[in-house]
Amino acid sequence: MVNTLAYYSTVLSRSFAAYTGHVLEQIGLSQGLLYLLLYVGRHPGCTQSELTSALGLDWGYCQRSTLRLVEDGFFLREKQGRAYRLSLSEKGMRAFETSHQVFFDWDDQALQPLTPEERAQLLTLLAKVKQKEASTKLCTRR
Repeated sequence: MVNTLAYYSTVLSRSFAAYTGHVLEQIGLSQGLLYLLLYVGRHPGCTQSELTSALGLDWGYCQRSTLRLVEDGFFLREKQGRAYRLSLSEKGMRAFETSHQVFFDWDDQALQPLTPEERAQLLTLLAKVKQKEASTKLCTRR
């Protein structure tokens, strides 16, 4: 069991969650809101429907999370026609930069024992595994 992809991915996932949780706590975000913030930062003006669909979230959860990010000052929510358009506030832009950087910082820390060539090889192989996983649909949503 210890020498399996499942084991290593679980250990690394927990390590990433702990690291990002600490960083995000300092800016007033939780891990659960991280991906919403990143999506809106990369897709300013998106609708909540687009956000919900792109991240594969439950509509109610996304609605509550979006409203929380608006109330906490990270998102701006502007009505256009029948839909609300989402964008980042100034506070949201600062949080976006910090949140985006946390991925690179954690990678540097986690991959420190590897040479640059080994890092590149590992990421290439993981991308290949992810591509295969996405095409075979190991898990399906109901």
